[in-house]
Amino acid sequence: MDTKRVGIVGIENSHAEEIIRYLNVAQPEHVPVRIVALVSGEDERTDELARLGDIKTVVSDAHELMGKVDALIVTTRDGALHRDLAVPFLESGTPVWVDKPLASTVPDAEEIVAAAARGGTAVTSSSALRWVDDTSAIETALASIGDLQTVTVTGPADPASPYSGIFFYGIHSADVAQRLVPGPAESIDVHDTGGAIVVRYRVGNVLVSLELVRPDDTGRVPFRATAVGSHGVVSRDIRLGEGYVEPGVDAFARMLTTGALPIPREQLIVPILVLERTQQLVAGSVS
Repeated sequence: MDTKRVGIVGIENSHAEEIIRYLNVAQPEHVPVRIVALVSGEDERTDELARLGDIKTVVSDAHELMGKVDALIVTTRDGALHRDLAVPFLESGTPVWVDKPLASTVPDAEEIVAAAARGGTAVTSSSALRWVDDTSAIETALASIGDLQTVTVTGPADPASPYSGIFFYGIHSADVAQRLVPGPAESIDVHDTGGAIVVRYRVGNVLVSLELVRPDDTGRVPFRATAVGSHGVVSRDIRLGEGYVEPGVDAFARMLTTGALPIPREQLIVPILVLERTQQLVAGSVS
């Protein structure tokens, strides 16, 4: 099987280092993907990652990688930058993994998905939490608690983040919720308690709640999901342990080798819709 040659843009994110460590240092045999190019950032960081992954190609602009890589990973922290970075590659037929979030507005998210369709290629985006063992265990346990009634996902988020506000950390909880209860979000409402933003919406007959808790000077809440069924409850923390990026990288690698999407395209949009509406409602309550 041919090894896929991939570039990364957005090296300030810790995910970039973990991806390079996994693909280029550990080099798992079942993942025929290697990072061969970086879009430069801060000089010291660029040099550090290039040495770590023995990466020879470093460019100053992502567009310089057009036609030179088999796929692109976008790991910039700010989702507002993702459309401009991803769309040209997708339109050219180059697959893209947009690390969370896909975008910071619904129009940008829809354009990224549309660009993949125009280019006849694959696109994916997800939080690392979507793929970790704890989330998988919760999803498996749903079958044992009867008809699903409610799902609550708790995690940190800061609407004042410089990286498109609530999208930066809120996407983790929103993406886990979409994995556990996939489908369109209806009747979105938001309550700001001061210390947390509570988002509620319905997917069919299931009430979904996101408890997005503002970090304080002491720290931040852990991620946790609780599901209530007609005759049972499942609840557990969702932990990011060592190698937390690896399941998501594996999903991306399968997309490259098979062309199958890890997440249906319509499910990529829903978390962005929920968070965009949340940001609008929170801003409206302040004004």
